[in-house]
Amino acid sequence: MKDVCLHIILLFLGFFYISNATPTGRNSKTRHGRHEKGKEGQVLHRSKRGWVWNQFFVIEEYTGPDPVLVGRLHSDVDSGDGKIKYILSGEGAGTIFVIDDKSGNIHATKTLDREERAQYTLMAQAVERETNKPLEPPSEFIVKVQDINDNPPEFLHENYHANVPEMSNVGTSVIQVTASDADDPTYGNSAKLVYSILEGQPYFSVEAQTGIIRTALPNMDREAKEEYHVVIQAKDMGGHMGGLSGTTKVTITLTDVNDNPPKFPQSAYPMSISEAAVPGEEVGRLKAKDPDIGENGLIKYHILDGDGAEMFEITTDYQTQEGVVKLKKVVDYETKKFYNMKVEATNVHIDSRFMSRGLFKDTATVKISVEDADEPPIFLEPSYVLEVFENEPPETIVGRVHAKDPDAANSPIRYAIDRHTDFDRYFSIDLHDGVIRTTKPLDREEGSWHNISVTATELHNQAHEAKVPVAIKVLDRNDNAPEFAKQYEALLCENAQINQHLLTITAIDKDDTANGQRFHFSFPPHLAHPNQNFTIKDNRDNTASIHVGRGIFSRQKQDFYPLPIVISDGGVPSLTSTNTLSIRVCSCSEGAVLSCNAEPQTLNAGLSTGALIAILACIVILLVIVVLFVTLRREKKEPLIVFEEEDIRENIITYDDEGGGEEDTEAFDIATLQNPDGINGFLPRKDIKPEFQYPPRELGIRPAPNSVDVDDFINTRIHEADNDPTAPPYDSIQIYGYEGRGSVAGSLSSLESASTDSDLDYDYLQNWGPRFKKLADLYGSKDTCEDDS
Repeated sequence: MKDVCLHIILLFLGFFYISNATPTGRNSKTRHGRHEKGKEGQVLHRSKRGWVWNQFFVIEEYTGPDPVLVGRLHSDVDSGDGKIKYILSGEGAGTIFVIDDKSGNIHATKTLDREERAQYTLMAQAVERETNKPLEPPSEFIVKVQDINDNPPEFLHENYHANVPEMSNVGTSVIQVTASDADDPTYGNSAKLVYSILEGQPYFSVEAQTGIIRTALPNMDREAKEEYHVVIQAKDMGGHMGGLSGTTKVTITLTDVNDNPPKFPQSAYPMSISEAAVPGEEVGRLKAKDPDIGENGLIKYHILDGDGAEMFEITTDYQTQEGVVKLKKVVDYETKKFYNMKVEATNVHIDSRFMSRGLFKDTATVKISVEDADEPPIFLEPSYVLEVFENEPPETIVGRVHAKDPDAANSPIRYAIDRHTDFDRYFSIDLHDGVIRTTKPLDREEGSWHNISVTATELHNQAHEAKVPVAIKVLDRNDNAPEFAKQYEALLCENAQINQHLLTITAIDKDDTANGQRFHFSFPPHLAHPNQNFTIKDNRDNTASIHVGRGIFSRQKQDFYPLPIVISDGGVPSLTSTNTLSIRVCSCSEGAVLSCNAEPQTLNAGLSTGALIAILACIVILLVIVVLFVTLRREKKEPLIVFEEEDIRENIITYDDEGGGEEDTEAFDIATLQNPDGINGFLPRKDIKPEFQYPPRELGIRPAPNSVDVDDFINTRIHEADNDPTAPPYDSIQIYGYEGRGSVAGSLSSLESASTDSDLDYDYLQNWGPRFKKLADLYGSKDTCEDDS
């Protein structure tokens, strides 16, 4: 294959320079070798090589009227007769980059932006125009877009916010701002940025290379100025003239530190409090000012010294940062009228860096004056405990209470007992001196303590009242004799042994044990005989033991022994009582009680003869009432239809009379039996038969006594009513069935039931006996009649 040499002519565009293609851009390959002379006259031989290239350059943002010439392709076999055609392919070929297929010139037809695309890879090849036969293999080359400074620096944020403590040292880092440049950082200084401060001097500075903002002045005070606005500029081209720039705003806030001590705006604070105030009541407030904020401005207050330190206290209201002076103890105008105390205000959190500025505290004097108040009376004691013996006569002195007016006026006091605490009025009190007396004898056994309330009122101002509790203890006297602790009953076997222990008894005494509850048990003097049936032993512990005196007892001779026992107490004077111990003789077997002959006791405790007679009399009266009731019921029962002397028609009319229905306003008024249309004047009368003709009943209904047939009787009356010109309109049956105009009840008559298709079954009347036989024949034979027909 014939060798082909491809020459590339590089263009010098703008200020970019491309060196000759022999050493850097291409290698030449010719048919015949070329002779070049070295520096020392040596002849060099160059071997035949094809053209090889790496890259072309084109400047970005070119805005000229003609396309930019990028380069030119040329083959050694191209004689200029147009037989060689140059082909370009790859990225942007045909759109951005075009080639003249005859001359091989490559042009850029569009404006290029390096920030959008930095380079393009293309393929170049020379072919025969007629056959498109390649003259050499395609070669790849790169077109790089040469950067120009067309992008200004841009900060990451349009606005920055930063904080730095006040009083910071010079050079304290505040914040770092960063800008970026879209230009090529590897070519020239287009992307080399330099930071500078436009606004915010002399308080802050910025590092030119890093963009770090630092404090530039010492002792910047937040209380003087809290917020600063700084403008930072970033400029490319290394900050030289002609470079592009961008700016951002930085808002810097000084944060608070505790660099200011609290200060009272005044040295003394006057306050006042009424002597009637109660502990815990607020006296006044004072406030020390601290320009610091947050926890740096927190203040606590306390009392240093003064005569009011024991009477008052101070707390801190952390919402308002005020010191609240409160009453700690009750003050008395008559005792002391003025109090002074020194109050100190200190910071809660102290910054040791600023201790050299002095102590972070301040003091002030609080002067409190006590105001006089009309106070209620005061009892000398908070409560009283008095004593009085029981059974004392009325007007016995119990004790005395005393109250006084604490005011300088010293108003007289009047005393009274609160009757809500002394409903039974056991006590009275002297109105002037407060002496309490009894009004009746007291019984300790009913109540050993009486709790009352005594009120004291000023004579000149009865609205001022004081009250004190008085507890009165009723002292005991030995006025109650001892008695059995319970009712004792002992069971004694007939064969009991001599000196056998029978029972242990004890006693109680309502009196106080202080009067000596030492009980002594004994038999009455008339029973103290050596041959007695029972013996008693005082155990000297307020109990006594009962023993069997002799060993033979018989229920037939005596089955019950009431044993009197005398109990005496140890009081002064000693009181005694006689109590009865019940001993019952029982039948025993091997120590087990079989029978104690309780039957007679049960009979004795039963009903008396009078009670039994009363019960029998009640039973007889009840029987008489029952007999009379049954007799009256039998006399009242009558047959359904009376056939003797009574008029059967009247009986039927009375039995089946339903009145005029809902329109009946006058009892048994014949007008209600008339047709309402006739009453209104529409039909004076109608001498016609009713529209409903009831078929006569079939035979099979047994006639009533005395040969009276109810069915024939009704048919006869219907015929008479139909032909009687003086009878009411229609017939009686129609009128019976009329319930008044607008009635929702319908017919209440049962006279039509025989001719209507009723679902009721009256066969049960057959089972009601002879008294309902007639009704059973009238209503219960429907099926029978139908079967006969």
